[in-house]
Amino acid sequence: MADLLLTHSYFLNFDPKQLRAGTPYAPLATLFAAAVLQKNHYNVAFFDTMFCHNANEIAPAILEHKPKLFVIYDDGFNYLTKMCLTNMREAAFEMIKAAKEQGCKVAISSSDSTDHAEQYLQKGADFVIAGEGEQTLLELSNFLLRNEGTIETIDGLIWLKEGELQRNTKRNNLRNLDELPLPAWDLVDMKPYQQMWLNHKGYFSINMVTTRGCPFKCNWCAKPIYGNRYNSRSPENVIAEIKLLKQKLNINHIWFADDIFGLKPGWVSQFATLAKQENLQFKFKIQSRVDLLLEEDNIKHLADAGCDEVWVGAESGSQKILDAMDKGTKVEQIETATLLMKQQGIKPCFFLQFGYPSEEAVDIKSTISMLKRLMPHDIGISVSYPLPGTKFYDNVKSQLKQKQNWTDSDELLVMFNSTYPADFYKQLQRLVHYQFRKWKALEAWKTKNNVKQGAVALMRVPQVMWAKQQMKKYAAGAF
Repeated sequence: MADLLLTHSYFLNFDPKQLRAGTPYAPLATLFAAAVLQKNHYNVAFFDTMFCHNANEIAPAILEHKPKLFVIYDDGFNYLTKMCLTNMREAAFEMIKAAKEQGCKVAISSSDSTDHAEQYLQKGADFVIAGEGEQTLLELSNFLLRNEGTIETIDGLIWLKEGELQRNTKRNNLRNLDELPLPAWDLVDMKPYQQMWLNHKGYFSINMVTTRGCPFKCNWCAKPIYGNRYNSRSPENVIAEIKLLKQKLNINHIWFADDIFGLKPGWVSQFATLAKQENLQFKFKIQSRVDLLLEEDNIKHLADAGCDEVWVGAESGSQKILDAMDKGTKVEQIETATLLMKQQGIKPCFFLQFGYPSEEAVDIKSTISMLKRLMPHDIGISVSYPLPGTKFYDNVKSQLKQKQNWTDSDELLVMFNSTYPADFYKQLQRLVHYQFRKWKALEAWKTKNNVKQGAVALMRVPQVMWAKQQMKKYAAGAF
């Protein structure tokens, strides 16, 4: 028997785009929570839903472990869980039902349950953990399993009392992240992760985080778990975990899943120095901001530490749209940072976003022009997606119909009144991808005399023409 059974509600098989990509990462936040419970002498079992085909696969694990408390604890560091996809919501509801049928108390910690607590409680959950969850879960466990404290004094908890919604005091975020134990990697079977990575990419990558939160205020970005505070682990603490993971799993690539990597002054430089002193050889990719990269020789320090890819929220090539988003960056900074990264041997990658209110054809063309001019290593394209708790959501809330979340990460449905119809943006996403792949293939053909890439470029031509024709159906004369 286990005191608690922890799981999460992300199912790779429910997200076709991510399944095709074949690059899954273990639920890091779940493993942090498990480690905190283990440190406090709880018997913790873990069930990984990542490779399951349906939510009912949790039932045998509940029967086997007979937990007193069943916990769905989603990975708040993974942008896929922040998107609150309805496929995963329905899976969570099914797992809640399975646990309640076995007499378990049920708690859930996730972005979606924080935004829609009453809905999850009505589906049978006993408690919703809002915000940073480890300490709240520990105190809840102490109350339920050790009869310590009172339910009313557990900060960060949402629950029902005689059918009435109760929201306890908001929990303050942990400031000293070095106090946390390292994630409970021993609970997760990494073999299927490793095998899928090797099959799709030829190498294996593991996820880590060095920080929590983001102090910037892009008005479309939801932060229901860690909020606008920014707290950082020390470089020494991060290096210690890397050494441990290299010993246990022989890792050679890391995805630092921080919203913003290395914002604290001097952090990147110190991290690079320690990695060199410890003779740690590994590649890594991060998310950052172009203005931050241009400070303190950060790009050079990242290169020295082994940084391979940097994903930046370029979002748009139109300054008008960046300003409307409260992005706080300039198109010129995107250009400068991209060139400097290339000079240092780092692959710059762009997140792009289309469909933001007030975006017109000229703004879209500016983004496509910037893409062709700067030629990043890779791109990720989305359309503006309103999530509760953001200024953007408040601005378009009255336009939202019954559907307010995507089913999976590839749906790319504009759910508010944008400049063009929703189908236009689906075709635009295809067009930009086709154009970009054609340009990359031409670049490889010209610079490396790669005949195969020349053929790829030719193959992309009819795809581009087809996508343009489709777009004209929805925006005649604009393109």
